[in-house]
Amino acid sequence: MSKSRAAGTRWETQVVKYLQEQGWPHAERRALNGNKDKGDISGVIGTVIECKAAGRIALAEWVKEMETEQKNANAEIAALWLKRRGKTSAGDGYVVLTGSMFTKLLREAGW
Repeated sequence: MSKSRAAGTRWETQVVKYLQEQGWPHAERRALNGNKDKGDISGVIGTVIECKAAGRIALAEWVKEMETEQKNANAEIAALWLKRRGKTSAGDGYVVLTGSMFTKLLREAGW
């Protein structure tokens, strides 16, 4: 396994552990599905979570990937969960949403 793949696997595992601790007991790493990928984490109903633990940030590329996976999964919600340099907890990571996704979540929260 390459160094970058191992880092990605560790980060996905950290995100799953954090989600489970926060009340999503069915969160788990998703098996790869090739060009029909549905995100990195399953078990959060209606949601695609794409995880990244990279040295360089490529938001445009990753958002496009996330949106494709959202369509593949027919999910209502999609987010990127990025590892924050120097931190190990997923709670310290960055979660990136599109503006339309952010306003959708605000409306659903009653704002």
